Amino acid sequence: MSIVVVTGAVAVLEGPGRVRTGDVVIDDGIVVESADTTGARIIDATGCVVTAGLVNAHHHLLQTAFRTLPGTRGLPMREWLPAMAAAYGAAGVDPELTGLAASAGLAEALLSGVTTVADHHLTWPEGADDVGMARAAAAAAADLGARLVFVRGAARDDPQEAAASAEAIVEALVAERPDGVSIDGMLQVAVGPAGVHSDPRETFDLLAEVARRHGLRRRTQANEVVDVEVALERYGRRPIDLLQDWGWVDADVTLAHLCDVTADEISRLAAAGVTATHAPGCDVPMGWGVAPVRRLLDAGIPVGLGTSGGGSNDAGHLLADARLAMQVSALVGPQLPASEVLTMATAGSADGLGRPELGRLTPGAAGDVCVWDVSGVADAGVADPIAGLLWAAPGRRPRTVIVGGRVVVDEARLVDADEAEIVARLFERVGR
Repeated sequence: MSIVVVTGAVAVLEGPGRVRTGDVVIDDGIVVESADTTGARIIDATGCVVTAGLVNAHHHLLQTAFRTLPGTRGLPMREWLPAMAAAYGAAGVDPELTGLAASAGLAEALLSGVTTVADHHLTWPEGADDVGMARAAAAAAADLGARLVFVRGAARDDPQEAAASAEAIVEALVAERPDGVSIDGMLQVAVGPAGVHSDPRETFDLLAEVARRHGLRRRTQANEVVDVEVALERYGRRPIDLLQDWGWVDADVTLAHLCDVTADEISRLAAAGVTATHAPGCDVPMGWGVAPVRRLLDAGIPVGLGTSGGGSNDAGHLLADARLAMQVSALVGPQLPASEVLTMATAGSADGLGRPELGRLTPGAAGDVCVWDVSGVADAGVADPIAGLLWAAPGRRPRTVIVGGRVVVDEARLVDADEAEIVARLFERVGR
């Protein structure tokens, strides 16, 4: 049994709206009220705020290798998608590139306080080693000590091939697990087409069958600008109408983006128990708008937070995107308070993954902890240190990150990997 004690913090955000002082005790990877701390590892959090590990509910880790590419900025999505596809084709997406991009993206995540990443992988070249690619992403997470939710996505893939690939990945990564989550909780598999703008009903149907057989969560993207436009052109209907008819408006489904939703659509999503993911760091620069988060929350829809991928966002810093979410919320309704956005980045995201043990520091929760130093000049004059995590010092790094009781970031550095080596290997692979 291993005991870790985080002590001396200015404040501990243990759950939605619950702030306290005192220790956080982790016993064998689980948060407990108290334990015999003889021989425990003590983490000094003096001058720090302690939160649960952040949960990035929507990422495309492969895109970490394709940031700020010429000819991919300021484009309509109809032009951006083929530009990115051309870059993937030129680089040759295979298990090696998938693993290297995942290593860089997950290292960035840990170094920004994210302990769980949902990777919606959408690029599957014909003849590719699909299982090898999934294994490579999972291995990168295991090496770094991050939790990974690997989403076998589809983007114009052959529906039968996508379903067979998803089945093979489940068997390879989480065989015989009734909910698609590994015994230690470090790896989860889910499924999800890119959206109705990209994939036909058959893909949604077949991936839903895989999900039902294995108890997997389902995820897709909906109601970005192009999604609505294409749905109306192709089907004469809006995306939520199609998803509802196709059986993808249900309690096991999470919808990312939702920039353009009507009051009626919000009511239907809430009634079905759908969860949502807000991704302002992608939606704003791509010109897709701002999701009406206040209205979604008021309707009873749990909302998480995601960065989306490096091809649209260029960064994987969820706390910085939480700050953006808070700031742009005032453009579409009342401004969201920092505490509520922090809940989105933790418990809200975790709930959308079907993982209530994540994103909290209450007894029984997973021992995923971030220690944020708020003693420096960037936080000088801050009256509320919890709110200051977002309002002050965008882009900050946590001092310490713990995942399942294991320290994976110490003094703002990776414990089990060399950051410079990860960067160098990715640049060498993509020739930049």
